[in-house]
Amino acid sequence: MAALVVHGLEGIRALIGHDFPPTPWIKLSQRKIDAFAACTGDNQWPHVDVNRARNSTFGSTIAHGYLILSLVPMLWHQACNVLDTAVTINYGIDRLRFTSHVESGSEIRARFQIIDARDSAHGLRTTLRVTIEKRHASKPACVGDIIFLFQPFGSE
Repeated sequence: MAALVVHGLEGIRALIGHDFPPTPWIKLSQRKIDAFAACTGDNQWPHVDVNRARNSTFGSTIAHGYLILSLVPMLWHQACNVLDTAVTINYGIDRLRFTSHVESGSEIRARFQIIDARDSAHGLRTTLRVTIEKRHASKPACVGDIIFLFQPFGSE
C-alpha cells in the first residue's frame, strides 16, 4: 500500500518540493540478481559468480545498477498512489549516478521528491528526485532525476 494518495494532476502539482516518506526496505537476493542477469544477458562475474566475487574487493556479488534502476517504478508505487489519471509512463532520466554498490542480500529503499511538474501536450511531465538508500550505509546506492508522464483520462 502506498504511503501517500494523490488525486489527479493538480494533486501532483501541489506536491512540488515535497519529500515523500521512505518506502519499505526490500531485499536484493542473489536469486533476483541472477534472474535480472538471465533476463538482460548481463552475466558479468561481479553479479553472478559467488565464489569469485567473495574473493574480490566487493566481498560478495553485487546487484546490477540497472536492476536497482528497474525497481524505481515499483518503489514509486509504494511511496505514492496517484488516482484519477489514466496512465503513468516512464518518460526518461535527466541525471543518474550509481554512487555505491549493493551487495547481494542487502536491503534498499527509496526516497522521492517531486522537483518539477510541467504541462505537456500529452499530460503532466513530472521530474522526481529519487535516492536509493542501502540499509546501514552512509551514502546512497543511486541518485537520479526520473521523469514520469502522468496522463489524464481521455488522452491515452
